[in-house]
Amino acid sequence: MGFDGLVVVSDPYLQRRFTQADLRALQAQYAALRDASPSGRLRMRDLPVAISSLRGAATVAAKGDAEKENSAPEPGPGPGLTDEEWASVLKAVARADERPHQDASFELFLRVYAEMQLRLKGAGSGGAGGKKSGGGIARSSSSSAAAFLTAATTTLLHTISESEKASYVGHINAYLAEDPFLKTALPIDPATDHIFHVTKDGVLLCKLINLAVPGTIDERAINTKKVLNLWEKNENHTLCLNSAKAIGCTVVNIGTQDLAEGRPHLVLGLISQIIKIQLLADVNLKSTPQLVELVEDSKEMEELMSLSPEKILLRWMNFQLKKGGFQRTVSNFSSDIKDSEAYACLLNVLAPECSAKPSAMSVKDLLHRARLVLEHADRMGCKRYLTPKDIVDGLPNLNLAFVAHIFQKRNGLSKQMKQVSFVDGLSDDAQVSREERSFRLWINSLGISTYINNVFEDLRNGWVLLEVIDKIAPGSVNWKMANRPPIKLPFKKVENCNQVLKIGKELKFSLVNIAGNDIVQGNKKLILAFLWQLMRYNILQLLKNLRFHSNGKEITDNDLLAWANKKVKDSGKHHSRMESFKDRCLSSGTFFLDLLSAVEPRVVNWSLVTKGEKDEEKQMNASYIISVARKLGCSIFLLPEDILEVNQKMMLTLTASIMYWYLKRPASHSFDSENGSSCETSSTITSDDSASESSFDDKCS
Repeated sequence: MGFDGLVVVSDPYLQRRFTQADLRALQAQYAALRDASPSGRLRMRDLPVAISSLRGAATVAAKGDAEKENSAPEPGPGPGLTDEEWASVLKAVARADERPHQDASFELFLRVYAEMQLRLKGAGSGGAGGKKSGGGIARSSSSSAAAFLTAATTTLLHTISESEKASYVGHINAYLAEDPFLKTALPIDPATDHIFHVTKDGVLLCKLINLAVPGTIDERAINTKKVLNLWEKNENHTLCLNSAKAIGCTVVNIGTQDLAEGRPHLVLGLISQIIKIQLLADVNLKSTPQLVELVEDSKEMEELMSLSPEKILLRWMNFQLKKGGFQRTVSNFSSDIKDSEAYACLLNVLAPECSAKPSAMSVKDLLHRARLVLEHADRMGCKRYLTPKDIVDGLPNLNLAFVAHIFQKRNGLSKQMKQVSFVDGLSDDAQVSREERSFRLWINSLGISTYINNVFEDLRNGWVLLEVIDKIAPGSVNWKMANRPPIKLPFKKVENCNQVLKIGKELKFSLVNIAGNDIVQGNKKLILAFLWQLMRYNILQLLKNLRFHSNGKEITDNDLLAWANKKVKDSGKHHSRMESFKDRCLSSGTFFLDLLSAVEPRVVNWSLVTKGEKDEEKQMNASYIISVARKLGCSIFLLPEDILEVNQKMMLTLTASIMYWYLKRPASHSFDSENGSSCETSSTITSDDSASESSFDDKCS
């Protein structure tokens, strides 16, 4: 809810020159250079060599694993600059009181970077900075400097695809045109950067999330006044990011400040993920059971269930291409379809009645052929997500969007389900499906290297579970004993799963009658039980690690219960109470609304709250609770049904998430509703366990 992590610079020029995201990225680079120095100091005269070494490391990383061994930093004092050129840069930025032997301040580092950018820009446009020799930076040096700037600080010079921007803006204009709040802002001109300004209040992004997965955000929780203050915008951004995580977006490197500043590559990246989720929503066996046509036996079915929507889409595409006699296998949405031959065959199989002359395959020019393919798709009623040039250039995101829309419009699969025995295991009861979803989204939100699509399939080799455990209990995994995927031998998978259970016992999990082979075999009940203990351990450890609140004491379910009841009672709601996390009274939603109001009085709009007596009223409250909690800053993955049915596990995690948010915030916190400024005073509570001997309940109140 606060504005943490601000990087302050005193120079007004630097304040204008760099955004907060820029400053954070450059501050990290500056710290890396200073830490890499043998003396732990970074002096002005050291900058050329230091930046050169940084550039070399970045260049090696950028070239990829295959070339790392043969890559080395280029010699010289800096990124392609001669001694004279570097002297010119330093002379231009150094102030009268700054000497070569003195430590280089962060602001001096920023001025050097800004000067290099200006000279690079001048050289690239043939301006004064691009002299042939002698003074200034020559064109070849400029090219080397460009490599440094791009490789070493990719956050700053991250390029965006104009084609992708135009496509996503077109999608937004088409799908959100009728939204009453956005009608004054739409349509957005795709030829400008206006999209990055429209998204700065967070409303459009929240609406886009609801478009992708309807009902994710209770729109009553979105701040939609005509003029929003900074605090209200920040609430929208917080709601957006926590909701994006809850539908499967990866937002590990995106913060509310990035959205507030309209950082183009981060905003576009988030929009891309949201639209992708919308377009791929039906590319799964649950939504489109006819996909069973793509498999022949139970082994293929298991494989299909473990595939990402993108891989399923490729398999579907090849299935249809085979019908048309296409000889090649399409394995990506880039190089394999640049010649449009696969598209031409696919559309002829799915919609032969929409074909026209000349046929796409009769044309040799690739741009012309791609244009004919898109005209064929237009006649099918498919939206255009790309141009003929985008196809020829092989832009993967836009080609994926195009194929996904073709699938939505006409998948060419039989409406009658294939009657085979291995389909019987596809359906799960509602609670199992919801728990699988919650655990899957939680795991993906942790930022581990593996993205999972199906808990029951993707965890069977034990590797992902080891990654999760290492994330929430660092140092507990013996990676020397772990078997890295792909794992073909079953006993290697069992070895991984046995280590998972061994660590689970060390963490005091209840693991009666469960063996490593149960995970390998995909036992749903046992996998869910283990994942619940992992999730519970994670949130309780987060609370325990706020040492000044718990004195290092283990936190129990009863501690959570007592804290929640005390907070609500202290707020004046003496008759609002939960007896346990399976208290049926929780289904009305009123207790959690009281708790949210108790920890942040202004976050609940009581005019929107119902009594929670009828089923419809309970549903409205449950939906509102989840969005208000996310707007507050809670990262939660439950659904309204979990509250309505009083899912004990989800009630505990919801309570713990609210408690964690409350305990993390500063000790003194106030809000000026008139001008929208937040006033926070840093907590003076020490993290030393010996600082206080008062009880956990006293400290948490």
